[in-house]
Amino acid sequence: MASKDKRLIARSIAVGALILFPASGCTNIGPEALPRDRIDYAGAIGDSWKQQTLLNIVKLRYGDFPIFLDINQVIAGYEFNSSVQAGVNASGTNYENPAPSFLTLGGSVLLQGGYKDQPTVIYAPSTGSDFITRLMTPIPPSAVLFLLQAGYAADRVMQLTLDSINGINNASKRRGPSGRVPDPEFIRLGQLIREMQFAGALEVRILRPQNGGEASAIIFRPGTKDPAIEAKRREIAAILGLKPDPQEIGVYYGGYSGRDDEISMMTRSMLQIMVELGYSADVPEQDIAEGRALPASAGHVSVVAEQNVADGSALPARDAAGEASALQILSGETPPTDAFVSVPYHGHWFWIADTDFKSKMTFASVMLLFSISDKGAKENAPVVTVPTR
Repeated sequence: MASKDKRLIARSIAVGALILFPASGCTNIGPEALPRDRIDYAGAIGDSWKQQTLLNIVKLRYGDFPIFLDINQVIAGYEFNSSVQAGVNASGTNYENPAPSFLTLGGSVLLQGGYKDQPTVIYAPSTGSDFITRLMTPIPPSAVLFLLQAGYAADRVMQLTLDSINGINNASKRRGPSGRVPDPEFIRLGQLIREMQFAGALEVRILRPQNGGEASAIIFRPGTKDPAIEAKRREIAAILGLKPDPQEIGVYYGGYSGRDDEISMMTRSMLQIMVELGYSADVPEQDIAEGRALPASAGHVSVVAEQNVADGSALPARDAAGEASALQILSGETPPTDAFVSVPYHGHWFWIADTDFKSKMTFASVMLLFSISDKGAKENAPVVTVPTR
């Protein structure tokens, strides 16, 4: 067979091999990966957000400054590589030996391919005056009311977010070594509003005055014809110094004005909330003795100081008034096996137990408040151009 014929046969086989596998380099990865990637990335971002929040709460207990790193963009990029190798050998008539022979073809085709997952994650550290303003500005009363409207228990929300309401003080662990115990009226008020909330007798309204501002109102629904609800409504009014039959009451930020037709809330900033929660962390005694972390106030009992006689499990930490702590942060030398969120810090592990539903709800409230109270200026996110080919 002439060399020209051999080249034609080899070229034909190679072209045929490429035709057999035309789709190998054109596979659409994106549509198939979208359902999986969306869930995986959302889960990873959520877990890292929880870890960052818990870490900053613990760091404040150690006198460290909180650092937040926001995720601005996540770009999932894929690259598919494929190659085809073909070989051929042919033998035919031997022109030096005119004896006839059959044409013999031999060849091989090798297909190789694979893809790479190359995500691009863009982070933006929260720094500067906007971040400090966001962290230290008291949350608006509307954020507190939104949590109530969403179904979060009023007593827990008030314990977390308020310093005082109409001059009635909440507990505070950050106010000196002895802390501040709550006024009995504050505890009772939280219980009453929670009962009104669960009975469907409490609503929230956002008012927009003509001056362009924004005000909130809490509505104690009238006409329930339930003597127990009406009695709670009158007791709430008496505690807050309101009119005997409160219905729609305006809610404002600030100290108590003495008026009988409005509620004044001294709300906490996110920094104050995190500092308060940091005192609930079960910090190792050695770190406190060595001056590495702040001691708990006298009104706070260590998370592991009390044990259930029945099964030896830790009882909820309680303050001087007997109220269970809103958040329990446990600690240990090794990573926990059943944690809602856990982080390593200063040679120890800190976590919230997955079986501690109250602490999980409190922690979720903190994360929601970060989003609701975010009034800071937003910088334009960087624009990333992803080539398509």
